[in-house]
Amino acid sequence: MQVRIASSAERDLLEGYAFYERQQAGIGDYFLDSLFADIDALMLFAGVHPRPEGRLHRTLARRFPYAIYYDIQGEVATVVAVLD
Repeated sequence: MQVRIASSAERDLLEGYAFYERQQAGIGDYFLDSLFADIDALMLFAGVHPRPEGRLHRTLARRFPYAIYYDIQGEVATVVAVLD
């Protein structure tokens, strides 16, 4: 499965990065590393997560209080939002 990140999700990730960098220098980098690891896991596990809102699948980040919302079209999982 291929994983794509939509521009809306990129903005969410950058906002999360900025928030955690304001808390303490370096935490923003850790945030991005952690969230990208969770997103990369979709290559293997896309489609197994629940769809609580109907159409989009949702998985929870392991280390931060964020949810990753994604859609599947064929062999491509597209991350559309990363929300706290």
